[in-house]
Amino acid sequence: MIRYIFITGGVVSSLGKGIASASLGALLQSRGYRVRLRKLDPYLNVDPGTMSPRQHGEVYVTDDGAETDLDLGHYERFTGVSARQSDNITTGRIYQRIIEKERRGDYLGATIQVIPHVTNDIKEFVLSDPGEGVDFVLCEIGGTVGDIEGLPFFEAIRQLGQELGPQRACFIHLTLLPYIPAAGEMKTKPTQHSVKELRSIGIQPQILLCRCDRPIPVNEKGKIASFCNVRLTSVIEARDVGHIYDVPMAYHAEGLDSEVLSHFGITDAPKPDLSSWEKIAQTIRHPDGHVTIALVGKYTDVPDAYKSVSEALGHGGLANKVKVDIRFVDSEKFDDPKASLDDLEGVHGILLPGGFGERGAHGKMRVARYAREHKLPCFGICYGMQLSVVEAARTLAGIKDASTSEFGPTTEPVVGLMGEWTRGNEKVTRDANTDLGGTMRLGAYPARLKEGSLVAQVYGTLDISERHRHRYEVNTGYIPALEKSGMIFSGMSPDGRLPEIVELKDHPWFIGVQFHPELKSRPFEPHPLFASFIGAAVKQSRLV
Repeated sequence: MIRYIFITGGVVSSLGKGIASASLGALLQSRGYRVRLRKLDPYLNVDPGTMSPRQHGEVYVTDDGAETDLDLGHYERFTGVSARQSDNITTGRIYQRIIEKERRGDYLGATIQVIPHVTNDIKEFVLSDPGEGVDFVLCEIGGTVGDIEGLPFFEAIRQLGQELGPQRACFIHLTLLPYIPAAGEMKTKPTQHSVKELRSIGIQPQILLCRCDRPIPVNEKGKIASFCNVRLTSVIEARDVGHIYDVPMAYHAEGLDSEVLSHFGITDAPKPDLSSWEKIAQTIRHPDGHVTIALVGKYTDVPDAYKSVSEALGHGGLANKVKVDIRFVDSEKFDDPKASLDDLEGVHGILLPGGFGERGAHGKMRVARYAREHKLPCFGICYGMQLSVVEAARTLAGIKDASTSEFGPTTEPVVGLMGEWTRGNEKVTRDANTDLGGTMRLGAYPARLKEGSLVAQVYGTLDISERHRHRYEVNTGYIPALEKSGMIFSGMSPDGRLPEIVELKDHPWFIGVQFHPELKSRPFEPHPLFASFIGAAVKQSRLV
């Protein structure tokens, strides 16, 4: 019997519903249960693929090629369960599907309405294909209770609560308990109003997660329980912690998993095994040293734009038992060729993340050259790899007009728009007039590594599979000239047509990859490239 847990948020956004959902999933896993996590997003975009990172943070990509909300990255990192196309839905996609059905005549002439058509589609998504042997499906509803765009989703889960019954459905509401310094009091009224709003649309939460920066006084807990119609033990303190990987143990200490099991009447659950989380916490609190990595991109004012990259760097630190200090550096400030690169002084490694467009790209190329000439460990990902190749073509191979067609027409397109590629047995074609949304090379693709290369040593195998999200590729016609200048194309697609990995000769660690390795990194299984990169940074730290 699959049980469903619905996680909603109130008072303000950005309280951490994604981390809360992922942590609860991890706690249920630690007791031997199998979980699946899903995200319902109320915005009208079909998916986050065309949204600015400044508005929505990074776009997470699954193995099967879905562009999803960044919370799915939290789900994967905390539980190790790979997300799928069917684990993220938006209002835009729901309406798109309904309109397609209506145009085909599937509704037999019925008037299409929010209830029942939209809500039925949402319910169908929640209940569909949970996976074999899954015990719990956790569904996070994006946004905040009271948002007009979220109403169809709240109505859908309300209906599900009635249809499944309390034996199979549980509602958890995440709220904020602000502390007012002038009054010297923690205020429960925002939480009371948030739950009142939720109850007004027919949803009674069984468990409250109360975000706070200090312990909740007993009186306040009692007031919340009384006014919000929940048991006192169901008011869970969600206090700020030092690191996101401390959250599962903090929630367990407050009894979150016990309350969930109690709601479902499960009395014979195994005790949780949290030893792996305790080991990570120990490493985070007591590292053997620290390294500083410069993450050079153009969205550095919004750290969520590089969420998976930042987490993967941390995983690389766990693999080497060191703390990774990330220095976010705006690449746009380096676009001016006369601008100083002093911000890179004292770093032990440089990471050039993915991105789009010409703004900030010239700065990234200057940084790639700096790393190459100063023998600093450098890791280029997707666009970072492409710009590193363009820089090497200009500086090392003597192709002074080398460029990428992403900047506009060029006589030396070292990087150009992908015309076609293969996915399984299917040929995929694109051109400059293709819509932007969902048309990139997305999802997991295989690559073959060159024997004796650094990446082959790092991976310990010659055949790999990694997740992609790109529209441009390095032009294979320039490979001979680049290889003569000291660049090794150490990874290619199995058919030899698409460059996947480059590295530099006579450099301690300079690797560029066309894919996004950060998307497959986990705290318990750090990605080998990030582990190796941080290992190289550790060596660099001992040289300076």
